[in-house]
Amino acid sequence: MDLNQIQLPAGTIADLYKNVLVGQPVTTTPSLIDDIADEEPVQQKNWKWLGENKRQVLVLVHYENAVHLPDQPLQFLTAMLGACKLNLGDIAIVNRQHQPAQNYKEYIEKFEPRIALLFGIEPADFGLPMNFPSFQIQAFAGCSFLQGPTLDELENDKVLKSKMWVSLRRLFNI
Repeated sequence: MDLNQIQLPAGTIADLYKNVLVGQPVTTTPSLIDDIADEEPVQQKNWKWLGENKRQVLVLVHYENAVHLPDQPLQFLTAMLGACKLNLGDIAIVNRQHQPAQNYKEYIEKFEPRIALLFGIEPADFGLPMNFPSFQIQAFAGCSFLQGPTLDELENDKVLKSKMWVSLRRLFNI
């Protein structure tokens, strides 16, 4: 059968051309096309982050009562980044509490990170198919992941802070 000789039922044609330029739109029953159109691609989701991501470093935190993160953890993070010769323009800080995605794949697609720092977020909770201990650098999917305690815990514990610093020095070749 030639493609030019295919006969489509009237309902299928109505579904394909339900929004016309002239006249009233044809009302039809919901179809598979409606279901596909309702799915929002990752690029159009309402992402919120702080920073410019110039060096493709993704910093993930989880704070329920802050858009990005509270002032004190932000100051601590900024100081830690400064020691790594980074600033807010080099990174993207994302608070997972207020994001449309919870799986690492969508974050990698959106931010294309070379490095991802997970503060207070377990690898399994982030959807990574592996688990690795805190302060261990783990390469996966073209990205180096480093997981550690929350910024609040790091700031208040010298031992944890020193372990994080050792890992950050290796990660950023300092």
